[in-house]
This record gives sequence, structure tokens and C-alpha cells, in this order.
Amino acid sequence: MTQPLEPTLAAFQNPLARYFAATRPAFLGASLMASLIGLAVAWHDGVAFDTPLALVTLLFALLAHAGVNVLNDYYDALNGTDAQNTGRIFPFTGGSRFIQNGVLTPAQTRNLGFALMACVAAAGLWLMARSAPQLMYVGLAGLFIGWAYSAPPFRLNSRGLGELCVAAGFLAITVGTDFVQRKGFAAAPFAAGLSYALLVTNLLYINQFPDRTADTAAGKLHWVARLEVRHARWGYALIVALAYAWLLAGVALGWLPRLALLAGLALPLSGKAARLLLRHAAQPQRLGDAIKLTIGAMLVHGALLSLALLLSR
Repeated sequence: MTQPLEPTLAAFQNPLARYFAATRPAFLGASLMASLIGLAVAWHDGVAFDTPLALVTLLFALLAHAGVNVLNDYYDALNGTDAQNTGRIFPFTGGSRFIQNGVLTPAQTRNLGFALMACVAAAGLWLMARSAPQLMYVGLAGLFIGWAYSAPPFRLNSRGLGELCVAAGFLAITVGTDFVQRKGFAAAPFAAGLSYALLVTNLLYINQFPDRTADTAAGKLHWVARLEVRHARWGYALIVALAYAWLLAGVALGWLPRLALLAGLALPLSGKAARLLLRHAAQPQRLGDAIKLTIGAMLVHGALLSLALLLSR
């Protein structure tokens, strides 16, 4: 499989383009989709829709995700995992390579990450003033998870809590987006957002196989590093099963409209990715197609679930 060229300083002479690309914008669709699910939940429940608030909320989510991406690159540069990662599948694993290839210095990367987080905090305060003070709890939880995921002393991913962080973080985006429209908490966004959050979690999970050797050497002891490969590969299938079982349970229990079953059409993509991982887990350089299928599954699932909620109002 031919990999895209990694970033170089010569390719990013424009400082604005350089800093923008460092946020890994191609991957921000994950947070955009989580936000759209939250907006669709509010619409489905008949909440009076505020378009300006919705747009600021989307921007808030994208900035938060961008900030987490940049800070993760910074802290992975500090612990050395990206520098020694020779098994990466760029651009999916092994970080953005901006620090390792001399496009940005560690200090510039750190400053960009915290600047983005400061913008997130400002946007959060604006949204809180126009919705309800309880939004602060969602925002603080999201910022803490995004920072503590890779930053010392917590380094939650290194302690086997990375999957929980990703699921909680993307579920918080859906809940927070719904909250801004609804101006209060409800069970609906939790019910609607969890299956999507689990499929996003599987992107983290499968990406850890190519990075396993470097992560282990750097002390990033997530579950893929802790378990033998032949056992760890089954974790992906387990998360897939949990995601679609939750979707079915949500419809069966009346938490989601019947049309939400459309989101199950993403299952063949998840299933094919699981089969590829089961076959090639010990040969992680052959997982590029499985990673692409994982991304496709989560985006198709999220798009169909959002559409189902919008049409079922």
C-alpha cells in the first residue's frame, strides 16, 4: 500500500497553512458527526432550533478536537513514542509527524494546542451564557479528558483508559450539542450517541496495532500493548458488537425511532474491518484497508443515525 507523503517544512511555507494542517483537519469529521447527532436528537425531540447556537457549537467541537490532536502530538513527542515509531501507517497512526519532520518545534506545537483549548474555553463560556450554567460540567469533563488522555501525570491512555476516554469524549460532544439547544440534560442524546462513540473508539483501538511496538517501548500500555496480539484483536469485534447491540436495544426499548435501524447498514463495513484485523493483527502494516473501513463505518453510521432522527421528528 502506497502511503501519502509525510509533511515537510518545504511543503508548508505558509505559517497559517502549517498550523492549520497540524490540527489534522481530515480527522475532525469524527467530532463534526458527533455534533450532528446531538443536533438531530434535539430536532427529533421538538426542541426549538437555534441555528446560530448550532453553528457556534459545531465550531466549539471542532476546535476542541483540533486542540486534543495537537496536544497529543506534543505529549507523544515528549515521551518518544512517535520518534521511534517505524511501523506507522501514515496518516492514520504514528501522529502528524510535524514535530518529528521539523515542520513545527515542540514548543510551537504545545503553544498551538493550548491556544486552541483557550478558544474552546471562551466559546464554552459564550454557549453557557446562552443555554444554561450546567453546560460547564460537560465542557470541563471534555477538556480534562482531552488533556489527560496523553498528558502527565495522568496519561490515561497509557493506563489502559484510552478507549474509555474516546467513548466518553465523543459522547460528551453529542450530549453537549443537544444541551445547548435543549438548555438542559436529557437521556436522549446519551441513548443516541453511544453507538457512534463506540465506533469512534474502534478507530483508536485498531490504530494501536501498527503503533504497538513503539508504544510499548515508550510505556504507553494501552490494552493492545498489554495483551498478546492474538487476544487483543478480539477487542475490536467486541466493541463492534456492543455498538450495534446498543443500537438495537435503543430501538427495542423505544429510546430511538425505528428508522434508526438504518444506522445498522454500516455493520458490513465494521464486519469486514473486523475480519481483516483478525487476519492481519500480527502483520499491522496490512491494516490500512481495515482502518479506512473503520472510518467509513463510523461516518456512515453517524450520518444515517442523524438522518433517521431528523426524518422521525
